[in-house]
Amino acid sequence: MKMNLVSITSSTASFEIENDECFYLKNEAIIYLDNKETFTTTQNVFTINNLKPETNYSVFIEDKLSTDRSPILNINTKFEYAFVNVLDFGAIGDGKNIDTAFLQAAITCCPNFGRVIIPEGIYLTGPLFLKSNITIELKKGAVLLGLKEREFYPMLNGTIKCADKDFYLSSWEGNEADSFASLITGISVENVNIIGSGILDGNADFNNWWLNPKEKRIAWRPRTVFLNSCKNILLEGITIKNSPSWTIHPLMCEHLKFININIENPFDAPNTDALDPESSKDVLILGDTFSVGDDCIAIKSGKIDISKKNPVSSENIYIRNCNMKSGHGAVVIGSEMSSGVKSIFIEKCTFNTTDRGLRIKTRRGRGSKGIIDDIHIKNVKMDKVSTPFAINSFYFCDADGKTKYVWDKEILPIDEGTPYIGKIYIKNIISTNTKVCAAFMYGLPERKIEKVEMKDISIEFDEAAEKGYADMMSFLEPMRRNGMYFNNVKYLSLDNIEIKKALTDKITKLNIDQYSGEVFA
Repeated sequence: MKMNLVSITSSTASFEIENDECFYLKNEAIIYLDNKETFTTTQNVFTINNLKPETNYSVFIEDKLSTDRSPILNINTKFEYAFVNVLDFGAIGDGKNIDTAFLQAAITCCPNFGRVIIPEGIYLTGPLFLKSNITIELKKGAVLLGLKEREFYPMLNGTIKCADKDFYLSSWEGNEADSFASLITGISVENVNIIGSGILDGNADFNNWWLNPKEKRIAWRPRTVFLNSCKNILLEGITIKNSPSWTIHPLMCEHLKFININIENPFDAPNTDALDPESSKDVLILGDTFSVGDDCIAIKSGKIDISKKNPVSSENIYIRNCNMKSGHGAVVIGSEMSSGVKSIFIEKCTFNTTDRGLRIKTRRGRGSKGIIDDIHIKNVKMDKVSTPFAINSFYFCDADGKTKYVWDKEILPIDEGTPYIGKIYIKNIISTNTKVCAAFMYGLPERKIEKVEMKDISIEFDEAAEKGYADMMSFLEPMRRNGMYFNNVKYLSLDNIEIKKALTDKITKLNIDQYSGEVFA
């Protein structure tokens, strides 16, 4: 057995076990801290809490069944200048009194390289604003509970007028737009850790934030965590639930880690994506569990107006050892992708009961800077996923989404609104109890999908599956146990593809420039 240290703070450390398993260990493992049995884990990623600052520790793991042990890792927790307790600033934590000012005072007063401790209790609060160079630790039993009333939420304007260039402050679905501040809001901060075993509860329900979700009331709905132009941010160990809209939304950020977090939103809660990195770079999403009312992970880079004024692509995003328990899409790219999405790596994950597995969605009008390229997914297990792979260049979103310009299957002139889908690599995927379509990939006729390589893929359909839509595009008929469908792809390679219990042809190929393949029944 072998493991690697993936993050360390003054009081926590997270590790990833090396193996070929997806999210879960083959056998339960025992974690030893300084040669003492501490706890057990069934997952490839785990976190040790309640460590002391600037202290050396030895860590190893043992397979509970085979008794195999990993080499010992010696770690050293980070320096901590001071710690403050929110109770000392007047916070009560009884779930009745409003603690916003007291929590904010503790954050604001915490010295650089200090830690804000939030002990057990329910802290009723409005939005809290982060500052650089601090750690916020939610102890076990600590809950930050969002206020329901809009009047307690500051409004963030879409842009702030500046001397040289407007500052893009707030957004809604890829456009500059006035939105309420989020329960945790970070603007241009760096070196921040939000750690612990506690809970961020957005406290949304169908009587407030989820009521009439497409209606702007004063401003657009808040997220639970919103990070704008931030660097070196770690979220580790915490649970986030009942988000008013997208749960975690980094916008134009760099060097982010989301490790061993748990996100829970009701299956019917509108627009409650788990994690939406937008125009962000160097992101690690590791060991997380998502069960939400929309997409689990949605990687974005704004709509065309943003790409003209301030184009920032999303790049170098690593998604590993994550468990998508339920949601619309497991890993989604777009449809707001007008500044580009490149170099995405998905590995060792489980997708369960999601509408789609890997989903790429775009359309005419997203823009020539909307380049999707170098997308990799391998070693993933899916179960009860309707369509494991969906690439759709005719996604019918926005007010003009069902116009002829968007849905027309004839060759149109390439213009400033024409997006591009480049190279997609898919390898070593098992999908069981599949329902609608094994793979649905439909490029633009004037700008075909550049390359799709699929190798070692096994898809078995659920014989009791009902009809559904492979993706959202005009005039697409519902499908049931449909094989792989490809249209408008320059280069398609299929190697060792197994499709079981399909009701149609295993492979449908239309408008493919170059093809090589091997497909089994």
